[in-house]
Amino acid sequence: MPNDSAERRRITAQRTGPLLVEGPVEVTLDDGTTVSSDRFCVALCTCRRSRTYPWCDTSHRRPARPSQTDSPDPEPTSELNP
Repeated sequence: MPNDSAERRRITAQRTGPLLVEGPVEVTLDDGTTVSSDRFCVALCTCRRSRTYPWCDTSHRRPARPSQTDSPDPEPTSELNP
C-alpha cells in the first residue's frame, strides 16, 4: 500500500467511547467476515456491548452488564400447585 494521503483515514479515539473513523470503511472481524460502510464517518465499538457490533450503538453509555459470576443466584422458590 503506497503512502498516499488520499488513502489515509482519520481515526479519532475517545476515552470512554467508540473509535470514530472517516469512511468509507471495510472492517474484518475476528472470525474472518468482512463488513463495510459507505458513511462519511462511522463509530466502531470498543466496549463490545453493542448489539450492532462492530458498529457502536452507544451501549457504552449504560453501566456494564453484570456477569453471572458477579451476582448471586436467586433464592429458589417452592410453590405448590393445589
